[in-house]
Amino acid sequence: MEVALNGKARGGQGEAHDTAPMFDLIELFFFAYRDFVGDADRLLESFRFGRAHHRVLHFVSRRPGMTIAELLDILKITKQSLNRVLKELLDQQFVEARPGVADRRQRLLFPTPKGRKLALDLAELQSERFARALAALPGRAREDAIAFLLATIDPAERDKVAATVWRPAQAPP
Repeated sequence: MEVALNGKARGGQGEAHDTAPMFDLIELFFFAYRDFVGDADRLLESFRFGRAHHRVLHFVSRRPGMTIAELLDILKITKQSLNRVLKELLDQQFVEARPGVADRRQRLLFPTPKGRKLALDLAELQSERFARALAALPGRAREDAIAFLLATIDPAERDKVAATVWRPAQAPP
C-alpha cells in the first residue's frame, strides 16, 4: 500500500531507501501506540497500576512459571526497576512467587486468578483495537503487520522475540 504523506510516497516494496527521517511513520507509530496503550491505561488506573504493571502481568500470565531473570530479559530492565512493580503485584495478589523445583532459591512467577482476569481484560481491550484496524484493511494485513513489526526489532533479537511470542508448537499466522 502506498500512502502519500508530507508530500512523499512511502510503503512500496523495492522502493529506494530514502535517508530523510520518516516523520510520517515515526509520528503514526507514536499516535498508534498512544491510543493502543491508552485503552489499557484507563482500566489500569482503577487498580492504581501503570504500564510497567501491565507489562509484568502480561508476560507472567502468558508464561506462568517464568523466572525473574527471564522476565528481566524480556523487558530489558534492571532488577531495581522491576522490584517496586512486582512487589505491588505480589502484595495485591495479582501475581504469586513460588520457589523453583530444582533450585529453591529461584522464584517462579505465576498469575493468580485475579491476575489472569486482569491480564485477559487488558488483552481483550487491545485486541478489539487491532480487530477494528485489521477489519478496515485488505486480506493479509495481519501477516503484513507481523512481518513489519518483526523487521523493526533488532536483528540479533528477532529469533528470541519470535520464540517468546510463538511457542514451539505454534507458528506465526
